[in-house]
Amino acid sequence: MSLKKLLVLLIIGLGFATFYTLDLSQYLNFSYLKENQLHFIDYYQANPILIATGFFIIYVLSTALSIPGATLLTLLGGAIFGFVQGLLIISFASTIGATLAFLVSRFLLRDSLESRFNAQFKKINEGVEKEGAFYLFTLRLVPLFPFFIINLLMGLTRIKTWTFYWVSQTGMLLGTMVYVNAGTQLGQLESASGIISPGLIISFTLLGIFPLLAKKIIALIQAAKVYQPFNKPEHFDRNLIVIGAGAAGLVTAYIAAAVKARVSLIEKHKMGGDCLNTGCVPSKALIRSAKLMSHIHRASEFGIESARAEVDFKAVMQRIKRVIKQIEPHDSIARYTELGVECLQGEASIQSPYEVLINGQILTTKNIVIATGAHPFVPDIEGLDKIDYLTSDTLWELEKLPERLIILGGGPIGCELAQSFARLGSQVTQIERNTRLMKREDPEVSEIIQQRFQQEGIDLRLKHQSRSFYRHNGEQLLICTDQAGNEIEIAFDKILIALGRRPNTQGFGLENLDISLNKNGTVEVNEYLQTKYPNIYACGDVAGPYQFTHTAAHQAWYASVNSLFRHFKTFKVDYSVIPWATFTDPEVARVGLNELDAKAQNIAYEISRFDLDDLDRAIADEEAHGFIKVLTVPGKDKILGVTIVGEHAGDLIAEYVSAMKNKIGLNKILATIHIYPTLAEANKYVAGQWKQAHKPEKVLHWLEKFHQWRRS
Repeated sequence: MSLKKLLVLLIIGLGFATFYTLDLSQYLNFSYLKENQLHFIDYYQANPILIATGFFIIYVLSTALSIPGATLLTLLGGAIFGFVQGLLIISFASTIGATLAFLVSRFLLRDSLESRFNAQFKKINEGVEKEGAFYLFTLRLVPLFPFFIINLLMGLTRIKTWTFYWVSQTGMLLGTMVYVNAGTQLGQLESASGIISPGLIISFTLLGIFPLLAKKIIALIQAAKVYQPFNKPEHFDRNLIVIGAGAAGLVTAYIAAAVKARVSLIEKHKMGGDCLNTGCVPSKALIRSAKLMSHIHRASEFGIESARAEVDFKAVMQRIKRVIKQIEPHDSIARYTELGVECLQGEASIQSPYEVLINGQILTTKNIVIATGAHPFVPDIEGLDKIDYLTSDTLWELEKLPERLIILGGGPIGCELAQSFARLGSQVTQIERNTRLMKREDPEVSEIIQQRFQQEGIDLRLKHQSRSFYRHNGEQLLICTDQAGNEIEIAFDKILIALGRRPNTQGFGLENLDISLNKNGTVEVNEYLQTKYPNIYACGDVAGPYQFTHTAAHQAWYASVNSLFRHFKTFKVDYSVIPWATFTDPEVARVGLNELDAKAQNIAYEISRFDLDDLDRAIADEEAHGFIKVLTVPGKDKILGVTIVGEHAGDLIAEYVSAMKNKIGLNKILATIHIYPTLAEANKYVAGQWKQAHKPEKVLHWLEKFHQWRRS
């Protein structure tokens, strides 16, 4: 602890010691004040400035130190100074004292508590930033909440000192008026409890609730102001229009139709969006073909010596198209029409909060959900426009396997495709400007993937920055620089840009409504997925914060239900348990915190780890590599996060997702029967590792003594 904090604690300690050693509490009781009221008034009339100044200082100190007696001091102030002067002195003294208590709490406690409970305080401070003044004002109006507790707790937040001061001054004024006025009638009061009757407490409480009602009224006024430039139709053709038929749009429309709303789903390209046509489905089909080739190359590990195969890349791509065709009916116009959704092909344009233009026709609607997805990000690199580059959108039209393939990007998309093409026979060079692949994962995860990639012949160029492209003697070349700044020239036949995705926010009318975007380009929405217009929502990749198909579908439920039933009930989106996986080999799956996150957020944790090279099924399958790492609350089995690296990690993580969602700890996973021999047993074994680390040593010691006694 710093010298300054010790000094402040010493001053506070001396204040309390003085108060209780001199038994000053005897002077802060109702009988004493009532008996000596006339003496206090005489002292004041003889020395008005001295008494007023002394009273002000005493009041400030007692409030700052949170010493009980503020109510009686307020009564005394009313009795001595009268209503107007008493109110003036006490109002400022109480607020200054409260602010000093607030600052002491902040100085002594906030930093240490924030570092220990970073995640909790982050959420609290986000709320305080948005609504802190409003809620402080409400608390100040309600006498059920002790003011000294409010002072200390608010000091732990990030609310500005000036905001705390003026809100407290305003919020406490009405209550101060009541007590000061009562003090002017001190001679007629029988006890301090007679000031605040149950009826008055109820009145104050209702007064405290009033700001909440006012907030609702203000929201309605703000909504009316937003809608003012637009004419609201007298009749609506539809309850909901959904723009975009990817994962988010499909699920939104499906739910709306299921509750018998009239819903129209507009798609300008292909039903199913990126996931079906250019993302999840084709990439996983490619990964499966590539994995088969890797198993053939590893045939000797399984006792098979003469296994050989040649890749027919055109056939591989045809298989991918066949897989898409086979899944396509799940997302088709025919299926959704049968479910009760009106499916429209064409480019939508939002004309107003109630109108959408498509194919020259204006459709009116009560609600709109924007689910337009995202597109591959293409950087501005010199000469790139002169090169026939690929993205995850255009990759699937290839018919010839690139002999030399460069992949820009070391994230999930880049890693999955780099390994797949290398296994199919391309000479792959993967360029990543960071120090490691998959930078959001723990370093040990990156190390495992990097080692596997190098074993499989991928040329990893970490800490390399792409500078320019050019053609020379019929060859395409990339110039990049390494960490030392040296220029490196790499020849290639094809280059794949895999540097992330950007939201689709252009071309469908957002500019007509001046809907705001976040810094990362996503549509700005609140916790209910509403834009500035309460009847216009956004979900999926276009809204963020995650760009996963499963989170798009998760958000879709909230967008659909909130839009259709918001006048009755709304639901905040729950992002507390979000899993994801990267389908490299080995797979990487995660839910909740990893060590990087926990350290960044200053969250204390313990690690339980089980290495899969000790699992019977993994050994039998020749996949004895990887690990399961579980982060738990220190001393408890509560799961904070899980990282799995290994065969079928994306499937194994499901047990932990369910456990975290339903607040099940490692003890219950340990008590669950897992089939032998399966990979899922690893989940039980890692729980066993936690149990072993937390065995009750003292109890076991006495049990050992007990069994010795039983043998004697």
